[in-house]
Amino acid sequence: MIDYTKRQNINRGHMKLDVWRKATELFKMIWKHTHSNSSMDFKLRSQINNSAQSVASNIAEGYSRRSVKEYIRFTYIALSSMSETLTRLIGLRETGQISGEQFEQIDKLHYEVENKLLKLIKSLETKRDSSDWVDRIHDNLEEFNA
Repeated sequence: MIDYTKRQNINRGHMKLDVWRKATELFKMIWKHTHSNSSMDFKLRSQINNSAQSVASNIAEGYSRRSVKEYIRFTYIALSSMSETLTRLIGLRETGQISGEQFEQIDKLHYEVENKLLKLIKSLETKRDSSDWVDRIHDNLEEFNA
């Protein structure tokens, strides 16, 4: 497991989520494939990288809102970014800007992230429906060193 930073606190808990980590890997993979082709349309390259990065960003933002309702909303935004990313990825393949092999490699990880995100949403909706969610940062913040 990669540690992106040595510093951890309750607000950075999203970094422990496998779905966030895999979404970060997906962005890195897409970046690698889109930047290895210097003839790729700049605007399309920018758009697919933005939509891919948006997935992990929205998971993080939703987590940090500390409200299950907001967290669910942001995970749905992340899910829509997944659909946007796949649509752009298909466009890159169909126009020959990435190979079928590159598409397959990215799509495999995309599918994994998408399914993990669906499971996270289901879990959050279950927590919301059972009122099993703490929507505040606990008073015991001494455990987090400044």
